[in-house]
Amino acid sequence: MSDPRPQRTRAQEEAAEWLARLGNHSISTRTVREFRDWRDDPANDAAYVEAEAFWDASGQHAADPEILRMTQDALDRGRRRAGGWRAWLRGPRLAGAITLASIAAAGGTYLAVQQITPTFATRDVEQKVVRLEDGSRVHLNVDSQVKVAFRAGERRLTLTRGEAFFDVAHDAARPFVVVVDGAQVRALGTKFDIRRRDGGVQVTLVQGSVRVSPQAGQGAPVVLQPNQQALLSRGAAIRTAAIDAARTTSWTTGRLVFRDTPLATAVAEVNRYSAQKVELADDGLGTQPVSGFFDVGDAESFARGVADFHDLALTRAPDGSWRLAPGPATTPGA
Repeated sequence: MSDPRPQRTRAQEEAAEWLARLGNHSISTRTVREFRDWRDDPANDAAYVEAEAFWDASGQHAADPEILRMTQDALDRGRRRAGGWRAWLRGPRLAGAITLASIAAAGGTYLAVQQITPTFATRDVEQKVVRLEDGSRVHLNVDSQVKVAFRAGERRLTLTRGEAFFDVAHDAARPFVVVVDGAQVRALGTKFDIRRRDGGVQVTLVQGSVRVSPQAGQGAPVVLQPNQQALLSRGAAIRTAAIDAARTTSWTTGRLVFRDTPLATAVAEVNRYSAQKVELADDGLGTQPVSGFFDVGDAESFARGVADFHDLALTRAPDGSWRLAPGPATTPGA
């Protein structure tokens, strides 16, 4: 007798395998890049959109039993290798660290998601994506921490260090509030990024709108629109600026995007994601502009690209760092 189930495609198999491969909620920057490269293929992208639709049906009946079967097979293999945590990816960015609390039959099959701990953190050269109990997603950048405290009338989080991207599920009855260094960012359903840097706070809005309120006595709140950024510093009113939000939040896709960025600023950003640092031998090099797309965590490619473009000498230090210096242009191992 022939198998009545539809034939699985290779792309569908690989889409399900990503669930098993990402069997830990701590995700390396290399994994982010690998998933992005795999997703660049239209067939893979379509397969993952299909699998993603199943996951978005959490708490509802699954529309396609075959997707359920295939995904559960992958999860079972991943569970044997890596324990109970499951991570999954949404769109171009990582979008969830979840636990499978139960999968049971009740007129259909459903997925129950539960939150395990109210505090999430990352170490150096590590990212983490968390799916909260309300369906919101928090993508923590390197060396970051967020604390979660949901109440009946409010969803409150505190960013205690680093940077996080928030993809907020709409719930008009429970506003979503992020507290950072005494300031508050309030949203209902939106996507935004918050980064603590240089003694201040930077809020970037990608989608929807947010209300940014400074510490008491430090000026009036502002409402951001997409592609706007709020800059908060102690003792000063909020400053706003028009920015390219996609470029500012490109770290969530595994890439860093620079456009006429001072080299010193670009180096500092690249060094956040790599144990192999890039150094400038001459402070005067720091003002030279850098433009381009660079993989997160790939300090070597960045250093080689900058050396080639600006005709700089590049050397490798014993500790593995890359040192850029005024010419003549040389690149080790080129």
